[in-house]
Amino acid sequence: MRQKFFFILLCLLLPLGASAKVLAPQANAVTPLLNGMKVPAVTLQFPDGSPVSLNALTMSKPAIILFYRGGWCPYCNRQFGELQTIEDQLLDLGYQILAISPQTPAALQSQELETEMKVQQLSDVNLDALREFGVGFYVDDATAKKYDDYNIALTKDDTGTPVLPAPGVFIVNQQGLVEFTYVNPDFKVRPSAQLILSVAEVLASER
Repeated sequence: MRQKFFFILLCLLLPLGASAKVLAPQANAVTPLLNGMKVPAVTLQFPDGSPVSLNALTMSKPAIILFYRGGWCPYCNRQFGELQTIEDQLLDLGYQILAISPQTPAALQSQELETEMKVQQLSDVNLDALREFGVGFYVDDATAKKYDDYNIALTKDDTGTPVLPAPGVFIVNQQGLVEFTYVNPDFKVRPSAQLILSVAEVLASER
């Protein structure tokens, strides 16, 4: 119930979301794409380093797009573990699952997800998707030092400033339109698997 309330509140508080295609100064200042907005034309990379158009992927079939911090993040791995319980149902509904991280393709290979899922991991090392989806933000110096102390290499923008995504879930149709958005600046809070499945079922029934 709390998660559903946050989603509704987010939509009310961000009526102009995603108009600014820049990285936010902090997590609670992100402005994600909202329902009805167009998926941006960005190029990502598969774990082997080969490029792929996000638009081309979403045109092939509806997509559940996840923005996650990296394979090093225990909260991200926990979320993927929960999603694994509904993975077959999502696939049966005709969805593909795309997981986007700012990690390099090499890091995606070396820091594989702890769960065995039919999810396509994608690298956004150039931070284009994080910007265009409005989920990317700059990490403050104190927090960046903590990650550095843990030997976690965060992706940096052209100025050398570390960047992370506010974890988010976007459901996108084959026309490239966002049908559902859930983004929480608190990386410890994720939407439940049941909430995602319920929304995916409703949207699939309306196609």
